[in-house]
Amino acid sequence: MGYESIEISVDAKVAHIRLARPERMNALAATFWRELPAAVRALDAGGGVRAAVISSTGKHFCAGIDLAMFENEPALDTATVAGRERFRAKLVALQDAFHALAEARFPVIAAVQGGCIGGGVDFVAACCLRYATRDAWFVIQEINLGMMADVGTLNRMPKQIPEAVMRELAYTGDRLTAERAERIGFVNGLFDTHDALVAGALEVARRIAAKSPVAVSATKAMIAQARDHSVPDSFAYLNALQPGIFSIEDIRKSVAAMKARTPVEFEDLPPLRA
Repeated sequence: MGYESIEISVDAKVAHIRLARPERMNALAATFWRELPAAVRALDAGGGVRAAVISSTGKHFCAGIDLAMFENEPALDTATVAGRERFRAKLVALQDAFHALAEARFPVIAAVQGGCIGGGVDFVAACCLRYATRDAWFVIQEINLGMMADVGTLNRMPKQIPEAVMRELAYTGDRLTAERAERIGFVNGLFDTHDALVAGALEVARRIAAKSPVAVSATKAMIAQARDHSVPDSFAYLNALQPGIFSIEDIRKSVAAMKARTPVEFEDLPPLRA
């Protein structure tokens, strides 16, 4: 399937999704908000993808939402009850694009170079892991434009970094440098160049893809559940989930492979039915 705003390739069970509008600093246009969730859900439904890397092209990872989306947009008129309902529906649709990343059965890794601005921060906050070039930076740009961030940054990022730092960034609109982002745990690792960054992120994805996809998918779900619930609730969820996904066959394969020092061949996740 052809896309306007993104490029997709799949190799060795790893999907590579690239933002493909470098001439616009990969600003997120209307086509992006339709194409990204459709692409991610299609990859997930097939069952053959075990990890995904999202990278970008050009100098900056993402300049945020394309301002052209706000031109003559009736959903931005909140003067009436009907207008506010249109606004809410539009907002939910935008948020759904990044929910697709969090809800996919496979882990998603963001590889960030240069600026990651506004909607770009919403984007990477929905990913499982984040790597960056040393010159990368992040900014919650919405506060600088007189509005509250509303597509996921304020919902996900407070669970990823210390609250006081989150408040500082969200109130001031100051840049978060890559070095500080790694120091506070928002970024997993830094690379000197864009090429090294993408290669490094893909290598992490390949290591994930070599593991049992059922176990990885369940681990992703379990971490998200534990993050959002109490410890007793998370144990109740785990005790229901583990019997449903436990595979003694995968364990035997893994033990045999470790002894033989050979790679393991696991079955793909089953395709999802519509």
